[in-house]
Amino acid sequence: MIVSNALRVLVPGLLLPLLMGHAGGWAVITVDDLPDVAEAGKPLALSYMVRQHGMTPLDRLSGEIEAISGKLIVRGSVGPSPRSSNGRYAASITLPSAGEWSITIRSGFGRSDLTLLPLTVVPAGASLARPVRDVDRGRQLFVAKGCETCHVQIEVGPKLDGKRFDSTYIAGFLANPTPPQPGKPAMPNLGLQQREIASLVAYLNGNRVVGAR
Repeated sequence: MIVSNALRVLVPGLLLPLLMGHAGGWAVITVDDLPDVAEAGKPLALSYMVRQHGMTPLDRLSGEIEAISGKLIVRGSVGPSPRSSNGRYAASITLPSAGEWSITIRSGFGRSDLTLLPLTVVPAGASLARPVRDVDRGRQLFVAKGCETCHVQIEVGPKLDGKRFDSTYIAGFLANPTPPQPGKPAMPNLGLQQREIASLVAYLNGNRVVGAR
């Protein structure tokens, strides 16, 4: 697939948070390292960042983390991350039983919450029966990295349904977004790993329905 020069200009405005110049007291939560699977009874550590309007790191927030599976509800702890970065937090939660768990992170900034797609929890000492496909991981990451927040919920970014992108160009852009320019929308550098980028590209170019759960 060949991408025209016009599309190359527009692409930075099509992916992930488009956030500058949007009014309102909202923020975006982005999870750093989302696991493919969790183990029952073992603490699950999740590091995340909170950015006001998707760009400005917010520190000194009192966040919360909660997980639900059926009628079971558990809560974990949240505190400042030991990493030297404003706006970054460390959460820990122990999921007591195997199954599908829905995890919600509440940033502590207004109603800026993030509910991840259900995470598979396996019995203690077990592993996934089969590897997670890139496209399925990408669907999880589309939520965990804040893409759904901006393109579906808040709608500061355009709808992505029905669009496909040049894989090489998009992968490069995700790894190194265009630097912010005055008066133009921008995306922060999320520090995505190569596997995360490959999974997001697979999802973006797959037969997806953005916002479907």
